[in-house]
Amino acid sequence: MQDEKKTKGVDLPENAFRELNPGEKYVPVMKPDQNYAEVTPYSVGVGLLMAVIFSAATAYLGLKVGQVFEAAIPIAIIAVGMSGALRKKNALGQNVIIQSIGASSGIVVAGAIFTLPALYILQATYGSEITVSFLEIFLSSLLGGVLGILFFIPFRKYFCSDMHGKFPFPEATATTQVLISGEKAGNQVKPLIIAGLVGGIYDFLLSTFHWWAEVITTKATAWGAEVADQAKMVFKVNTGAAVLGLGYIVGLKYSFIIFAGSAFIWFVITPLIGYIAPTELSADEIFTGQARYIGIGGIAMSGIIGIIKSWSIIRGAVGLAGREIKGKGVSVKDIVRTQKDISMKVLTFALIAALLITFVFFYFGVIHNFGQTVVAFLVVTIIAFLFTTVAANAIAIVGSNPVSGMTLMTLIIASAIFVAIGLKGAGGIVASMIIGGVVCTALSMAGGMVTDMKIGYWLGSTPQKQQTWKLVGTFVSAITVGGVIMVLAKVYGFTGDNALAAPQANAMAAVIEPLMMGGDTPWMLYGVGAILAVLLNWLGVPALAFSLGMFIPLQLNTPLLVGGLISWFVSTRSKDNDLNEARKNRGTLLASGFIAGGALMGVVSAGMRFGGFEYTNNLSEGTLQLGGLVVYILLIAYLIWDSMRAKKETL
Repeated sequence: MQDEKKTKGVDLPENAFRELNPGEKYVPVMKPDQNYAEVTPYSVGVGLLMAVIFSAATAYLGLKVGQVFEAAIPIAIIAVGMSGALRKKNALGQNVIIQSIGASSGIVVAGAIFTLPALYILQATYGSEITVSFLEIFLSSLLGGVLGILFFIPFRKYFCSDMHGKFPFPEATATTQVLISGEKAGNQVKPLIIAGLVGGIYDFLLSTFHWWAEVITTKATAWGAEVADQAKMVFKVNTGAAVLGLGYIVGLKYSFIIFAGSAFIWFVITPLIGYIAPTELSADEIFTGQARYIGIGGIAMSGIIGIIKSWSIIRGAVGLAGREIKGKGVSVKDIVRTQKDISMKVLTFALIAALLITFVFFYFGVIHNFGQTVVAFLVVTIIAFLFTTVAANAIAIVGSNPVSGMTLMTLIIASAIFVAIGLKGAGGIVASMIIGGVVCTALSMAGGMVTDMKIGYWLGSTPQKQQTWKLVGTFVSAITVGGVIMVLAKVYGFTGDNALAAPQANAMAAVIEPLMMGGDTPWMLYGVGAILAVLLNWLGVPALAFSLGMFIPLQLNTPLLVGGLISWFVSTRSKDNDLNEARKNRGTLLASGFIAGGALMGVVSAGMRFGGFEYTNNLSEGTLQLGGLVVYILLIAYLIWDSMRAKKETL
């Protein structure tokens, strides 16, 4: 067993990020012909603990603002910091396993919260006709996650090895750099913890005691209220620390595109609707009832465009996997440690078992009609498989998984098919949403797997071990997510005043209800969004990001732009590029702390409310708005100040 000290301080090989020359091979940090400590009681225990903690945190944040932060980087930092503090040897391989297991949290959360809360949303309308149970949430998340892992494994070699140097892998790159930095990265834990405390206390006071306004709005002023009433135009910004941190990590480019989509809907389309068809509805009501459907159409079309662009990848990877199953590939005994996946025979058996369990779950737990179950099963299997490469390709290129758009399209297709075969009404709604949850989690997992496998490829981990323990992390995350969703539904709810926004789930509910209940479906608005997405793609503008902006409420997109502007500001103040990079990296740590701390304390606040704690204050709306503006400016100032303190030699 090689001592980990021999790899500390070693950087990635020079050819890690570029395309290989003819005959050139990539040799990772942990050499293929040697064995390293990877799966140990320590790495598995810490990884599962991270999965539980970050599942709870990301579920709360995702339901609140519609964005799930990637847990890989914060977990990697914590793993490296802990191994340094404990003076552990052979830490690199173990830290990869910790990150891989723990990162299951955000992946499973994204699949669950984008779809399953829609059952609660529609339950508010249809009552006991629509049921929600822990078992439905758990199995939907678990089976989707397992299918995502198993569907991706045949594509691992294609994405990670065959396409070496052709994809940027932004998230995998950042996580890998943290993991390999060893003792150096251990020093990064301190600012992360401090920022976590700042963001956590800030959001805890905000969500528990409401000492300042959570949303600053122009409607709080006399002129702003007049503009909102007459022109149907309003400006809002959420003052939470977690959302600000999310904007910093997203960066200026994509946060600007997302905000541009939001501005188009709120400052052009919504006022236009109010002008063409004068109504007593407020700007918020016009957005909720009409304008946001354009965003849904754009998201769905973005998914179709993704499949078209990825078709050659699907054919190439399927051909590669097929040759290996037929035994025409390299002999198993000749495969080096760093290229060993779960064997194709085991994979085939596991996939058949997972699909069989999925079919049984659909039949006995959801649909109760054999013919309709067969159709639903085929829809899930075919779409999840086809979209696997779209999700993986999106993560490999831009680090953003268009899972919500692909799931929306799945729901539209599935619902139309279900209605045609007689599965409609409340039963059709439940079937569509649970099936959507399975597909959404599968696609989310496929995107997460490509990041995990690329990290392991660069560092020299054993893919088989990563894949096996990813399944365990998925199981734990699915249990946690199921419990957290049920608690948050009871404490906050997803409809009415002060409810959690759950924007993606609301979109799913908005799509499903008219299709299944015989109502009017806004096909024209969907079509406008779809055409807009095609035009944006033609112009070279990321259509998915713009479409998400059109759909997610303005107050949640504005702080993304603020965070993106801060990221741009701190990384461009010096003529020294290394110093700029150090400042940006420190800001990323601080932003990660804001996200993790704010989201975790949000869960604590929810737990207190669940236990019966309630606090009310008598502050006027004007005081709350002014207070919100002041503390938000102070939070921004802190993030800028602390990021600018970075020095080249410390990061």
